[in-house]
Amino acid sequence: MNVLVIGSGGREHALVWKLKQSKLVTTVFCAPGNAGIAMEAQCVDIDATDINGLLRFARDTKIDFTVVGPEAPLVIGIVDEFEKNGMPIFGPSQKAAELEGSKVFMKYLLEKYDIPTAQYRVFKEYEDAVAFIKNTGIPVVVKADGLAAGKGAIVCNNRQEAFDALDIIMKKRAFGDAGNQVIIEECLQGYEVSVLAIADGEDLIYLAPAQDHKRILDNDEGPNTGGMGAYAPAPQITPELMMRIHHEIMLPTLKGMALEDRPYKGVLYAGLMITASGPKVLEYNCRFGDPETQAILPLTKSDLLQAMMAARDGMLKDMEWENHPGAAVCVVIASGGYPGHYEKGKPILGLDSRIDDNIMVFHAGTRWEGENIVTSGGRVLGVTAVGNTIKEAINSVYKAVGKIAFDGAYYRKDIGAKAVKYQETL
Repeated sequence: MNVLVIGSGGREHALVWKLKQSKLVTTVFCAPGNAGIAMEAQCVDIDATDINGLLRFARDTKIDFTVVGPEAPLVIGIVDEFEKNGMPIFGPSQKAAELEGSKVFMKYLLEKYDIPTAQYRVFKEYEDAVAFIKNTGIPVVVKADGLAAGKGAIVCNNRQEAFDALDIIMKKRAFGDAGNQVIIEECLQGYEVSVLAIADGEDLIYLAPAQDHKRILDNDEGPNTGGMGAYAPAPQITPELMMRIHHEIMLPTLKGMALEDRPYKGVLYAGLMITASGPKVLEYNCRFGDPETQAILPLTKSDLLQAMMAARDGMLKDMEWENHPGAAVCVVIASGGYPGHYEKGKPILGLDSRIDDNIMVFHAGTRWEGENIVTSGGRVLGVTAVGNTIKEAINSVYKAVGKIAFDGAYYRKDIGAKAVKYQETL
């Protein structure tokens, strides 16, 4: 089969790497890809949101199956367009992708079908939101309704921070039209986990649960980013808790989406807060997470392409799914200044250094410049190590990270530390 992966980040590099392992695959293409992906797949210079261009390429190249990485093309309807033209593709329809495309819709669905989440209010007018904050309890979370590249949720520990968040979203329009509406919700207490499943509209198979690290600095300090690292499996997710998540959150969501005439096929990614009273939904994403995917896919034993095809055809109930034992840790190396202003074009050293078989270097913001690979984004690389334990994977990944350098390179030093701390309390 000829397979096309859409996107250009670390998540897409991990998808290309995993899909290439399928016995069904002849050639993998990626649009637009990056420097690392170009070493494993045939990259084509088509933007991820250029649906007509992607459809033309898929037809002309006789692509047998397309896998969508980022959320933007899903939200604007790439799956509908491909299917209308008889081109097999993995991902939710435009109506189903609204689960990520609109946090207001997501909250409506959760409330209607009694799926646990934080209490909230929706505001279209800045003045109304300000008035609410003056009289509500603190802390709160202020969220832009639409897509904001993982940075649209702002935790506010006092009222001034909440007013500032409203100013950023609704007045300064930092996220554009995504800030036409805001949600102000209670700040749930507990620990966050990412549960990713492949869904076929009725049934689910689960990937290893993960934990992302959103903040730029160690100890979860500083501004939010797209994600500075992840580990899997999250040891906090016991089999008993996983059963609760399945029956109280994931299955009811699938059933609710079907009842809303939005049958959900694709990756269903639940960002959850595990509170004292149980799991609650913080957000839903309609695609693989980044950088969670870079930690999860190395633990996936079964054929990912077969699972995606079964999901598209509504046949997951017949699919046997298996994850590897052990653990994986991904550390993101970012450009200096990220998530604010950063410079591009910095040569990356150490990519050709001897790295063990249990290490994968997934490229995110990279490009070729002559014979050199240079930086071209905020998050540059995701270095992943697999080990028998989280501790072992942490030791391996930081040894590998230490061999890679570029001017201004920055990474967190505490990815996976929460899992070790949790295990030590058992």
